[in-house]
Amino acid sequence: MIRRALSVLVAAGCIGSCTRYADFTLPVLPATAGSVSYEWNVYPEPLLTRGASGWDSTDALNPSVAEVGGLLYNFYSGYDGKVWSTGLATSTDGLHWTKKGRVLAPDPATWEGDYIAANGSAVHLGNEFLYWYQANRSPRIGLAKSKDGAAWTKTAQPVLGAGPRGSWDEKAVADPYVVRLGDSFYMYYLGEDRAHRQRLGVARSADGLTWQKSRANPVLELGKADAFDEVGLGEPAVWKVENSYWMLYTGRDRAEVRRLGLARSQDGVHWSRVSESAALAGGEPWNSKTLCDPTVRVVDGDVQVWFGGGDVAHPVENVHGQIGFAILKLNVTGTLPK
Repeated sequence: MIRRALSVLVAAGCIGSCTRYADFTLPVLPATAGSVSYEWNVYPEPLLTRGASGWDSTDALNPSVAEVGGLLYNFYSGYDGKVWSTGLATSTDGLHWTKKGRVLAPDPATWEGDYIAANGSAVHLGNEFLYWYQANRSPRIGLAKSKDGAAWTKTAQPVLGAGPRGSWDEKAVADPYVVRLGDSFYMYYLGEDRAHRQRLGVARSADGLTWQKSRANPVLELGKADAFDEVGLGEPAVWKVENSYWMLYTGRDRAEVRRLGLARSQDGVHWSRVSESAALAGGEPWNSKTLCDPTVRVVDGDVQVWFGGGDVAHPVENVHGQIGFAILKLNVTGTLPK
């Protein structure tokens, strides 16, 4: 999706505007298994609903779930009809959530502007949360830090900015999803070019502040004509299981209906769709037109997926958004050709 004043953390070094480029991959996994099948167990009702009034009364979407000491923290996006903010809900089982209220909102006095400080990705490292989020009407990606998930300190400037003139992400970067492998962070994100094509890329960082974009970007292109993802890609979620990297992402068709696609990679840069068809479409009235914004957690090989859904087809907002849950089981058999 392209869309309270807090204390400011001034990051050392060059942020956002000085993004570097590099050739890199995620740690390469052995290509040992071939054909892929999968099955879903989708809960029919939303687990986290819109508020009756206030900051998340129009849409509740874009979950990002992190676990700390057996407690799940869900940093999700709420829309009140004018402004997108980030809120917090907590759970012990991932199914029953207690809302804690809004924790992050755009600051019009800064680079963020007055529209969005949401659509983020949370990682808990050491004794603090790191939360990369998009802001500004020409979206960029910022970073906030928190000890408790409630009080946040923001970087003074974006940590990931748009690319140079003529690049695939010249107009916007948005929808961050960050994974940590070894000593590096890897951010998957949406990039938009001057033709308004929205595709997916990856960047790498040692500290979460200074990022290198892959020269191989975009790592996933638009789908074929008449495909569920021919108009735009966004909101990637990436994880490792069964000796492969996997990606769930949002695909948009010509009618602006959104569904989830599934892709696979051995190095995190070169991706192949598991199928040209959507991996998951909304099957209930509440998510019949929009199914988007996945975030994942792997437990005993099963992939727990929280996602946004709505009954209105729109690329951004006013979809009556609510947050649902599903379990994805992957089955990989056979061997890949050499």
